[in-house]
Amino acid sequence: MRARSVSVGSVVIGARRPLALIAGPCVIESRSACLELAERLAGLARRLRIPWVFKASFDKANRTSADGFRGPGLAKGLEILAEAKARYGMPVLTDVHAPEQAGPAAEVCDALQLPAFLCRQTDLVTALGETGRAVNLKKAQFMAPWDMDRVIEKVERTGNRRILLTERGVSFGYNTLVADMRSLLILRRTGYPVVFDATHSVQRPGGGGDRSTGDGQWAPALARAAVATGCDAVFLETHLRPERARSDRDNAVPFRALGRLWRVLLAIDAAAGGPGRRGR
Repeated sequence: MRARSVSVGSVVIGARRPLALIAGPCVIESRSACLELAERLAGLARRLRIPWVFKASFDKANRTSADGFRGPGLAKGLEILAEAKARYGMPVLTDVHAPEQAGPAAEVCDALQLPAFLCRQTDLVTALGETGRAVNLKKAQFMAPWDMDRVIEKVERTGNRRILLTERGVSFGYNTLVADMRSLLILRRTGYPVVFDATHSVQRPGGGGDRSTGDGQWAPALARAAVATGCDAVFLETHLRPERARSDRDNAVPFRALGRLWRVLLAIDAAAGGPGRRGR
């Protein structure tokens, strides 16, 4: 199938386009923390000329424990995302966990993300498609890449073909994920842009008993492998002080390491053929 490109605000991801970055905190922890990280990321993207989409969740509904931090909620969270977008001018992506959240989120955000755990929730998938916004479909940890055809079809039936497909690892025994690079090539057969989520691919769901843990030290290596294999964007959760993050602290790439990592990823992408190869 002919390779497509998808616009997310001012950033175009896909065929013959530069490698893009989707980055931000797992969840909005506070207005000040979100804006500070957005400002730092915007500066980095400017310096390195990175096509960049800011990612932050207003609510992380799929917590391991009922006591897990979820974020500021829909209204306050969207207010913060709108402020970050207005200040720094980047497109914004956020998770949506329920059909009734899709409309309000679409008024602020340029892309809406289907959480991997909710990949087969038809009403939610349909609601995301009906907004007309770009939809980032994260492949569930329990699904094969070829199973995503049915999820794609649900969005396409709404008339929306602004679809991104994200690989984030597959269950490999209890509390463990493994990243299968073949999945990137299989997902590419759909024609839609493919994203690799490096930080969630090193997660250990529920590995801490009352929270998920992970091995963030391996995220850069998996990102390098994914770019060498062929992907259109890399998804990296990052934090100024990962050890203090209130969600997914064990997976996040420290902001201070992001610039160096991105230079390496660009070099790998260029050596592997870059946008021209990815557009075939």
